[in-house]
Amino acid sequence: MKKKSKRYKNLIKSVNKEKKLELKEIIDLVKKNSTTKFDESIDVSLRINLKQSKGGDLSLRTTVKLPNGSGKKNKIAVLCESDKIEESKKSGADIVGSDDLLEKISSGKFDFSKLICTPGMMSKIGKHGKVLGPKGLMPNPKLGTVTKDVAKTVNDIKTGLVEIRNDKDGNLASTIGRKSFSSEKILENYKHFIDSIKKEKPDTIKGEFIKNIFITSTMGISYKVGAK
Repeated sequence: MKKKSKRYKNLIKSVNKEKKLELKEIIDLVKKNSTTKFDESIDVSLRINLKQSKGGDLSLRTTVKLPNGSGKKNKIAVLCESDKIEESKKSGADIVGSDDLLEKISSGKFDFSKLICTPGMMSKIGKHGKVLGPKGLMPNPKLGTVTKDVAKTVNDIKTGLVEIRNDKDGNLASTIGRKSFSSEKILENYKHFIDSIKKEKPDTIKGEFIKNIFITSTMGISYKVGAK
């Protein structure tokens, strides 16, 4: 069994489970409890209702553009035709390539956290799904990572576009800021994130769509948000 650190045990002792906290208070506490030396991420995790009245369980996969960004540094690669390489390099991407990038992907020797692909290269990237899929890197038109407008997509990702998907139990999570962010900016990101998820509720889902919500930091403890 993994031992909890003295720092973590002290954080647990500071929690008053009997006291109901307002959202702003929770965010302030999460920031206060981010006591490590690095800039911890502030994360929201929630569970959604997957059961539809008709058909199978809901699978939610979408993107949310946070108004104040996520604070996460993404290393972006662009896969494009050889005659579009120079144009794509101007987009601000960290890596740009064509067949040479495909070779790196095929060998498993690549270092990026997001992959953007032009429509014309999709036929070539398909066979690499077994490598990219498990890492969450396979380009997807629904998520905007298959696009003709490379510059816009690169800018969106660098300025706060986050990808959302639920697991089989309906859990999903996202970073909504860093401890260096002001509480006001985190609060604005949080509200925008939750509102965006609520808008994804299909008509075939009855009752509350969001079952529970928690906010935490990378190395901190989680707090349940009362109001949905």
